[in-house]
Amino acid sequence: MPLTVVIVDDHPSFRASARAILESDGFEVIGEATDGTSALRMLRALRPDVVLLDVQLPDMTGFDICAECGELDRTAVVLVSSRDGSDYGDLIERSGARGFIPKADLTGPALLALVE
Repeated sequence: MPLTVVIVDDHPSFRASARAILESDGFEVIGEATDGTSALRMLRALRPDVVLLDVQLPDMTGFDICAECGELDRTAVVLVSSRDGSDYGDLIERSGARGFIPKADLTGPALLALVE
């Protein structure tokens, strides 16, 4: 049974490429959100195995979303950004996310390595 994923990013081109990459590697993308408010609503309704979460969103940060979705214990959060992870200091580690993948390095195996 494939792992279910919700992609949260405000850039349609990244959502489309992430969907194509992950689906070709056997993940099932069950939703996409463009901002934090709709992401939280979607995560609570769909309860995916994984959320691929952009750090910079129009209405809140990925770190804010991590803090608000603590009740989704079975959902693994993986942060992504076009910036390098070191740009965020210890925020990634303190966020409760499983890890961080630079957008340019997103692959199914890289995601799987963080959520298994």
